[in-house]
Amino acid sequence: MASPLPKHYLLASDFDQTLSFNDSGFVLSELLGISSFSQKVDGLARSNLVQQGGELAYLIRHDPQFRGVRREHLIETGRRVRLKGAIAPLVRFLERGLPGYRFSFFVISAAPKEVVVSALDGIVPAEHIFGTELDFDPQSGEVRAINRVPAGYGKVAVLDDLGHRLGVAPDRMIYVGDGSSDVHVMLHVNNRDGFTIAVSENQQLARIAKSTVLSDYAFGILVPVLDQLLGWRIAQIRALFESNGLTLKEWERARTDRVLIGDAPPVPAPAAA
Repeated sequence: MASPLPKHYLLASDFDQTLSFNDSGFVLSELLGISSFSQKVDGLARSNLVQQGGELAYLIRHDPQFRGVRREHLIETGRRVRLKGAIAPLVRFLERGLPGYRFSFFVISAAPKEVVVSALDGIVPAEHIFGTELDFDPQSGEVRAINRVPAGYGKVAVLDDLGHRLGVAPDRMIYVGDGSSDVHVMLHVNNRDGFTIAVSENQQLARIAKSTVLSDYAFGILVPVLDQLLGWRIAQIRALFESNGLTLKEWERARTDRVLIGDAPPVPAPAAA
């Protein structure tokens, strides 16, 4: 009798502040000597001109201070991005899989692809990275067009295309993200019975993600996968961490209720009869 095929999971992750500590836009701004990146992003957010997550691509194409950005600037930005710990062990584990399970890992980010590929060089294959695709002028080297920005619904399109190509069912998709730009894709994954993991205390995501993991190590995203999806016990999870050269020192399983309380306004006295 033939053994059953392993269950195939697609695990997709954002990059900025999910696999890294830094936002690549800030790192690029520091490299170029631009100090007003936050103000520019806030202005775009107030104008609703750009999808959340796509601000850097817009600035590179349209802002005078960013118009000199070339491919080499993006590659150097990637080298300077500070990554979270244990990304390489995470990727190796996912490549090996487990008895009865296999995983396909991809990075989907609105950051320029050159930045993410440079940052994850030697860890994640370039063909497993989806980022903003820029068209560079062959003469000046400057960006002359934006071909694709996987932000907001753009991430949904990439994820659906990957699922179709790999033959992964919607309920075996896992998405990991950190901020407001991940809301659309997380809602999409949840609505199709997939699994979502937030890696920040962003309040929008806290209401949406099925699990939240706060850790300086990317390997930590495996905890809810093993616990909630695969049904592993704590001892098994600890042993897996140790077999990958890591120690699960503390695991606080808690749900936090955020309650804002203020003084009630005084009740006016009833009018005299």
